[in-house]
Amino acid sequence: MTMSAVHPAPTPPGEDAAAELRDVHIGFRSGRRVTPVVRGVTLRLRPGRVLALVGESGSGKSLTSLALIGLLPPGAEITSGSVVLGGDDTAGFTARQWREARGSRVAMVFQDPMAALNPGFAVGRQIAEPFRRRLGASRREARERAVALMREVGIADAGTRYGDHPHEFSGGMRQRAVIAMALALGPSVLLADEPTTALDVTVQAQILRLLARRQQEAGLATLLVSHDLGVVARMAHEVAVMYAGRIVEQGPLDDVYTRPAHPYTLGLLRAVPDEKQGGRLTPVPGLPPDPRRPPGGCAFHPRCPFATDVCRTEDPPLAGSGGRSVACHHTDEVSAAQSVADSAAHSAPQSAAQSAEEDR
Repeated sequence: MTMSAVHPAPTPPGEDAAAELRDVHIGFRSGRRVTPVVRGVTLRLRPGRVLALVGESGSGKSLTSLALIGLLPPGAEITSGSVVLGGDDTAGFTARQWREARGSRVAMVFQDPMAALNPGFAVGRQIAEPFRRRLGASRREARERAVALMREVGIADAGTRYGDHPHEFSGGMRQRAVIAMALALGPSVLLADEPTTALDVTVQAQILRLLARRQQEAGLATLLVSHDLGVVARMAHEVAVMYAGRIVEQGPLDDVYTRPAHPYTLGLLRAVPDEKQGGRLTPVPGLPPDPRRPPGGCAFHPRCPFATDVCRTEDPPLAGSGGRSVACHHTDEVSAAQSVADSAAHSAPQSAAQSAEEDR
């Protein structure tokens, strides 16, 4: 695959984008020193579409999603670039404006539902609270709407379970409750950060079907953060691969899975167990770089089998055309190795993608 050296043009504000990150850099400040952890990320979330952000732990995925909802952890800050919601640059948002935006414009399903729920309050009350505080609903009306929403997300005996506390719910039921809370005020943007990691396979499939159905019904612009390529195949339309704080490859799901153009993407696909060959996999060697001491040139070169001298001195730009972009000096060589990756690219991820068609 030969990628043209043309940077993808940014989507104009308000045009086919419910939310955008534009060349966003995020760093952790310690005194006068700022350690960059997210470097120049540009993403566009479009209505009715799911964009998956994939990569190893520590690649910057969760920080990227938290920037979209204004919830960066203490010490982290956006050092440059912009976050745009529905055409509005959030750089000047006050704390009150962010509070008003969360839930009604952008909402998040967190990885750990037990941590997202207040253990001291009934689950139903927590789902009903936005209706009272944000919409001015009466206590009775808020309860009725919360119970209806609990039923919609598959919580059995919702009227009875309304008064139960989080510890009385199973992990799957807690995640359903968190999804109900996220959808309560009808946001246009949904952020899902590893929403099924702690769930068993059966419950995971149920939650994925629920998310896919609600996403399609409401036409949500969705960012799915995951390291599970099977989950991504079930949910996503487009994939952005993140390594050491930057996007190294992006494109439509089928293209990225069947024709990876970056060595890291190829490595992730090879690391999927191949059921046809006894569950064998090929792990990506080495470890991600320490952001405090990044390597020169391409950040992936210490782990890359295709690396040459140019990779050690020049960091390749993210460039491409036709909806595909990649940051690599050796896309032709990676493409030539496609035959080696075919079995991994068509095993677990593809089988999951096929089953997703039945879900949809």
